[in-house]
Amino acid sequence: MSRSRAEIVREYGPFPGIARVNGVTYDGRNVWLASGDKLHTIDPASGEPIRSIDVPSHAGTAFDGTHLYQIAGDQIHKVDPETGRVVNTIPAPSKDGSAGLAWAEGTLWVGQYRERKIYEIDPETGAIKRTIESNRFVTGVTWVDGELWHATWENDESDVRRVDPRTGAVLETIDMPRGTGVSGLESDGADRFFCGGGASGKVTAVRRPRRAAAGDGR
Repeated sequence: MSRSRAEIVREYGPFPGIARVNGVTYDGRNVWLASGDKLHTIDPASGEPIRSIDVPSHAGTAFDGTHLYQIAGDQIHKVDPETGRVVNTIPAPSKDGSAGLAWAEGTLWVGQYRERKIYEIDPETGAIKRTIESNRFVTGVTWVDGELWHATWENDESDVRRVDPRTGAVLETIDMPRGTGVSGLESDGADRFFCGGGASGKVTAVRRPRRAAAGDGR
Protein backbone atom coordinates (compact mmCIF):
# COMPACT_ATOMS: atom_id res chain seq x y z
CA MET A 1 0.00 0.00 0.00
CA SER A 2 1.26 3.48 -0.84
CA ARG A 3 0.74 6.46 1.45
CA SER A 4 1.20 10.16 0.76
CA ARG A 5 0.29 13.57 2.13
CA ALA A 6 -2.49 15.45 0.44
CA GLU A 7 -1.40 18.02 -2.12
CA ILE A 8 -3.90 20.86 -1.67
CA VAL A 9 -4.65 22.48 -5.02
CA ARG A 10 -7.21 25.04 -3.89
CA GLU A 11 -9.72 25.88 -1.18
CA TYR A 12 -13.21 27.17 -1.90
CA GLY A 13 -15.35 29.04 0.61
CA PRO A 14 -16.69 29.49 3.12
CA PHE A 15 -19.66 30.87 1.21
CA PRO A 16 -22.37 33.28 2.32
CA GLY A 17 -25.46 31.39 3.41
CA ILE A 18 -23.74 27.98 3.39
CA ALA A 19 -23.00 26.97 6.97
CA ARG A 20 -21.76 23.48 6.18
CA VAL A 21 -20.94 21.14 3.30
CA ASN A 22 -22.52 17.72 3.74
CA GLY A 23 -21.85 16.25 0.29
CA VAL A 24 -20.30 17.18 -3.04
CA THR A 25 -20.62 16.10 -6.65
CA TYR A 26 -19.49 17.33 -10.05
CA ASP A 27 -21.59 17.55 -13.21
CA GLY A 28 -18.72 18.07 -15.66
CA ARG A 29 -18.86 21.87 -15.34
CA ASN A 30 -19.82 22.85 -11.81
CA VAL A 31 -19.43 21.53 -8.30
CA TRP A 32 -22.61 20.85 -6.31
CA LEU A 33 -22.67 21.30 -2.53
CA ALA A 34 -25.26 19.85 -0.13
CA SER A 35 -25.85 22.27 2.74
CA GLY A 36 -28.80 20.79 4.63
CA ASP A 37 -31.85 22.33 2.98
CA LYS A 38 -30.42 23.38 -0.38
CA LEU A 39 -28.10 22.20 -3.14
CA HIS A 40 -25.74 24.88 -4.42
CA THR A 41 -23.49 25.06 -7.47
CA ILE A 42 -20.11 26.77 -7.63
CA ASP A 43 -17.85 27.45 -10.57
CA PRO A 44 -14.61 25.53 -9.88
CA ALA A 45 -12.62 28.00 -12.01
CA SER A 46 -13.75 31.22 -10.30
CA GLY A 47 -14.89 29.72 -7.00
CA GLU A 48 -18.07 31.78 -7.18
CA PRO A 49 -21.52 30.43 -6.25
CA ILE A 50 -23.90 30.22 -9.22
CA ARG A 51 -27.34 29.14 -8.03
CA SER A 52 -29.19 26.92 -5.57
CA ILE A 53 -32.25 24.67 -5.49
CA ASP A 54 -34.42 23.72 -2.53
CA VAL A 55 -33.66 20.07 -1.78
CA PRO A 56 -33.20 18.34 1.61
CA SER A 57 -29.49 17.54 1.55
CA HIS A 58 -28.29 15.96 4.77
CA ALA A 59 -25.36 13.94 3.43
CA GLY A 60 -23.87 12.63 0.17
CA THR A 61 -24.67 13.80 -3.35
CA ALA A 62 -24.13 12.10 -6.73
CA PHE A 63 -24.73 12.84 -10.43
CA ASP A 64 -25.51 10.23 -13.10
CA GLY A 65 -25.08 12.49 -16.12
CA THR A 66 -28.71 13.64 -16.05
CA HIS A 67 -30.07 13.58 -12.50
CA LEU A 68 -28.74 14.28 -9.04
CA TYR A 69 -29.10 11.78 -6.19
CA GLN A 70 -29.26 13.19 -2.69
CA ILE A 71 -29.31 11.53 0.72
CA ALA A 72 -32.07 13.02 2.86
CA GLY A 73 -32.33 11.25 6.21
CA ASP A 74 -33.31 7.63 5.61
CA GLN A 75 -34.10 8.22 1.94
CA ILE A 76 -32.27 8.94 -1.30
CA HIS A 77 -33.99 11.36 -3.67
CA LYS A 78 -33.47 11.43 -7.43
CA VAL A 79 -33.61 15.11 -8.38
CA ASP A 80 -34.02 17.12 -11.58
CA PRO A 81 -31.07 19.54 -11.34
CA GLU A 82 -32.85 22.23 -13.33
CA THR A 83 -36.05 22.43 -11.29
CA GLY A 84 -35.21 20.74 -8.01
CA ARG A 85 -38.17 18.38 -8.46
CA VAL A 86 -37.84 14.97 -6.83
CA VAL A 87 -38.61 12.40 -9.53
CA ASN A 88 -38.02 9.21 -7.49
CA THR A 89 -37.26 8.18 -3.92
CA ILE A 90 -35.65 4.98 -2.64
CA PRO A 91 -34.75 3.88 0.90
CA ALA A 92 -31.21 4.42 2.10
CA PRO A 93 -29.40 1.25 3.25
CA SER A 94 -30.03 2.14 6.92
CA LYS A 95 -32.26 4.55 8.81
CA ASP A 96 -29.36 6.77 9.80
CA GLY A 97 -25.66 7.04 9.15
CA SER A 98 -25.73 7.23 5.35
CA ALA A 99 -22.89 9.59 4.44
CA GLY A 100 -21.19 9.46 1.04
CA LEU A 101 -22.87 8.84 -2.29
CA ALA A 102 -21.45 8.08 -5.74
CA TRP A 103 -22.71 6.96 -9.15
CA ALA A 104 -20.77 4.46 -11.25
CA GLU A 105 -21.78 2.26 -14.18
CA GLY A 106 -25.48 2.22 -13.44
CA THR A 107 -25.42 1.80 -9.66
CA LEU A 108 -25.21 3.92 -6.53
CA TRP A 109 -22.53 3.53 -3.88
CA VAL A 110 -23.41 4.63 -0.35
CA GLY A 111 -20.93 5.22 2.45
CA GLN A 112 -22.26 4.28 5.90
CA TYR A 113 -20.45 6.37 8.47
CA ARG A 114 -20.44 4.52 11.80
CA GLU A 115 -21.08 1.12 10.23
CA ARG A 116 -17.74 1.57 8.41
CA LYS A 117 -19.21 0.14 5.23
CA ILE A 118 -19.88 0.98 1.58
CA TYR A 119 -22.97 -0.44 -0.07
CA GLU A 120 -23.57 -0.81 -3.79
CA ILE A 121 -27.34 -0.40 -4.28
CA ASP A 122 -29.89 -0.53 -7.08
CA PRO A 123 -30.76 3.11 -7.98
CA GLU A 124 -34.38 2.20 -8.74
CA THR A 125 -35.23 0.12 -5.67
CA GLY A 126 -32.49 0.67 -3.08
CA ALA A 127 -31.78 -3.08 -2.92
CA ILE A 128 -28.26 -3.81 -1.65
CA LYS A 129 -26.10 -5.55 -4.26
CA ARG A 130 -22.70 -5.53 -2.56
CA THR A 131 -21.16 -4.65 0.82
CA ILE A 132 -17.57 -3.49 1.36
CA GLU A 133 -16.16 -3.08 4.87
CA SER A 134 -13.70 -0.42 6.05
CA ASN A 135 -11.71 -0.07 9.26
CA ARG A 136 -12.59 3.62 9.72
CA PHE A 137 -15.72 5.77 9.68
CA VAL A 138 -16.71 6.20 6.02
CA THR A 139 -17.83 9.55 4.61
CA GLY A 140 -17.55 10.46 0.90
CA VAL A 141 -17.34 7.95 -1.93
CA THR A 142 -16.31 8.38 -5.58
CA TRP A 143 -15.28 6.34 -8.64
CA VAL A 144 -12.75 7.49 -11.22
CA ASP A 145 -11.05 5.50 -14.02
CA GLY A 146 -12.31 2.23 -12.60
CA GLU A 147 -11.00 3.03 -9.12
CA LEU A 148 -13.11 3.16 -5.97
CA TRP A 149 -12.06 5.87 -3.51
CA HIS A 150 -13.62 6.83 -0.21
CA ALA A 151 -12.96 9.34 2.53
CA THR A 152 -12.74 8.72 6.26
CA TRP A 153 -13.25 11.04 9.22
CA GLU A 154 -12.50 9.81 12.72
CA ASN A 155 -10.85 11.37 15.80
CA ASP A 156 -10.34 14.69 14.00
CA GLU A 157 -8.37 12.93 11.27
CA SER A 158 -9.36 12.31 7.66
CA ASP A 159 -7.83 10.51 4.74
CA VAL A 160 -8.83 9.63 1.18
CA ARG A 161 -8.16 6.04 0.21
CA ARG A 162 -8.32 3.83 -2.85
CA VAL A 163 -9.72 0.41 -2.07
CA ASP A 164 -10.22 -2.87 -3.88
CA PRO A 165 -13.94 -2.88 -4.77
CA ARG A 166 -14.09 -6.65 -4.32
CA THR A 167 -12.35 -7.07 -0.97
CA GLY A 168 -12.20 -3.58 0.55
CA ALA A 169 -8.41 -3.88 0.94
CA VAL A 170 -6.74 -0.47 1.13
CA LEU A 171 -4.47 0.06 -1.88
CA GLU A 172 -3.49 3.70 -1.45
CA THR A 173 -3.99 6.41 1.17
CA ILE A 174 -3.82 10.20 0.99
CA ASP A 175 -3.54 11.78 4.45
CA MET A 176 -5.33 15.10 4.89
CA PRO A 177 -3.80 17.79 7.12
CA ARG A 178 -4.82 17.31 10.76
CA GLY A 179 -8.04 19.22 11.45
CA THR A 180 -9.17 19.08 7.81
CA GLY A 181 -12.15 16.76 7.81
CA VAL A 182 -13.68 15.29 4.66
CA SER A 183 -17.47 15.03 4.75
CA GLY A 184 -17.97 14.45 1.01
CA LEU A 185 -15.79 13.32 -1.88
CA GLU A 186 -16.01 13.61 -5.66
CA SER A 187 -13.55 13.29 -8.53
CA ASP A 188 -13.53 15.72 -11.44
CA GLY A 189 -12.80 12.73 -13.70
CA ALA A 190 -9.18 13.78 -14.06
CA ASP A 191 -6.57 14.83 -11.49
CA ARG A 192 -8.58 16.45 -8.68
CA PHE A 193 -10.74 15.34 -5.78
CA PHE A 194 -13.27 17.80 -4.38
CA CYS A 195 -13.50 17.28 -0.61
CA GLY A 196 -16.40 18.71 1.38
CA GLY A 197 -15.34 20.13 4.73
CA GLY A 198 -18.40 19.69 6.95
CA ALA A 199 -18.96 22.58 9.40
CA SER A 200 -15.99 24.52 7.96
CA GLY A 201 -18.25 25.41 5.03
CA LYS A 202 -15.33 24.83 2.68
CA VAL A 203 -14.46 22.58 -0.22
CA THR A 204 -10.82 21.54 -0.65
CA ALA A 205 -9.46 20.44 -4.02
CA VAL A 206 -6.79 17.75 -3.61
CA ARG A 207 -4.44 16.43 -6.28
CA ARG A 208 -5.13 12.84 -7.28
CA PRO A 209 -1.83 10.90 -7.19
CA ARG A 210 -0.36 10.00 -10.54
CA ARG A 211 0.70 6.48 -11.35
CA ALA A 212 2.22 4.79 -14.34
CA ALA A 213 -0.73 2.38 -14.63
CA ALA A 214 -4.41 2.57 -13.89
CA GLY A 215 -5.77 1.13 -10.68
CA ASP A 216 -7.88 -1.91 -10.05
CA GLY A 217 -11.17 -2.05 -11.91
CA ARG A 218 -14.46 -3.52 -10.89
